Amino acid sequence: MSDSRQVKLTMWVTEVLGQLKPENRGEISLSLVSGDASFRRYFRTHLGDSSFVAVDAPPKQEDSRMFVHICNMFRDADISVPKVFFADYEQGFMLLDDFGDQLYLDVLLDLRTSGCKNEINSLYEAAINSLLDIQSRVNKKRLDSYSKNELHREMALFEEWFCKAFLGLKINDAEREVIAKTLNFLEEAALSQEQVVVHRDYHSRNLMILDDNIFGEDSSPGIIDFQDAVSGAYTYDLVSLLRDAYICWDAGKVDSWALYYLERAKSSGLIANIDEAQFQRDFDLMGLQRQLKVLGIFARLYIRDNKVRYLADIPQVIDYFLEVSQRYMELRPFLHWFRTKVLPIAETKLKINY
Repeated sequence: MSDSRQVKLTMWVTEVLGQLKPENRGEISLSLVSGDASFRRYFRTHLGDSSFVAVDAPPKQEDSRMFVHICNMFRDADISVPKVFFADYEQGFMLLDDFGDQLYLDVLLDLRTSGCKNEINSLYEAAINSLLDIQSRVNKKRLDSYSKNELHREMALFEEWFCKAFLGLKINDAEREVIAKTLNFLEEAALSQEQVVVHRDYHSRNLMILDDNIFGEDSSPGIIDFQDAVSGAYTYDLVSLLRDAYICWDAGKVDSWALYYLERAKSSGLIANIDEAQFQRDFDLMGLQRQLKVLGIFARLYIRDNKVRYLADIPQVIDYFLEVSQRYMELRPFLHWFRTKVLPIAETKLKINY
């Protein structure tokens, strides 16, 4: 964030907090909390005993109107997302509830180190229950659809940013045809699934443990980064959560949590006439679409936005892709090309070995 935007944000927050809590008027300061994979920046500010998060979302890059629209939709459905107290769309400023600092990721890493299996399981069941609430309570008709064009645009990031920009790979016409057939196969697989509300980035860095003293005793996680929600495939958010780029679990755990979701989704009537074999296929193929997209996004974040930390997460995404894609004969030509042309360069570039 430039100094001028921070000064303007501080002035704006001082003004709106004066309206919200006139009895506690005073000097306001902002401390940087974090940024994310977008152009938004988050700052914490305090007034009396209360704390808030101020958001800088430059209007040329970020759509704050959509953020508030999706937020209100989720809150109306009793989904645990931050309240927006004030929004200035022209300047790109918002003032939100402060959900604290306890990301699921940090807590899960600590629990895994301590061997707390029951607590880990409880957190994942709570996250899956909240996901089911989103899928069953929020009106998908009020959202844009996860269209074939959008699915294709996302996966095209893999070729543009990961293969060409990051690896410097030259792709010939025959290879481009293999890529095109694979993307079309994955697009059709996603579109054939039951369509529900999709958060679109439902993973351990976007789920939070809330303070019971502030938000009440509820096992539901706080949910952030929801502004890109659409209507799309029922497995998209589940595979984002369970095949997370930032934390990996053994296949047995992933399978048990996936079946926990399936049993509850079927019993609630959210999905019907889907057996375990079809569910596994849906889950796997949706994951492959997302993993190709994520490889492209992480490469773009590194090259365009100088966000180096995302390079460390690329090997895990490649691991997921290699493990799952070998199960499906439709993907053999693409997998052969990936192993022989993409992987050797990626190993050198990332200093890894598969």
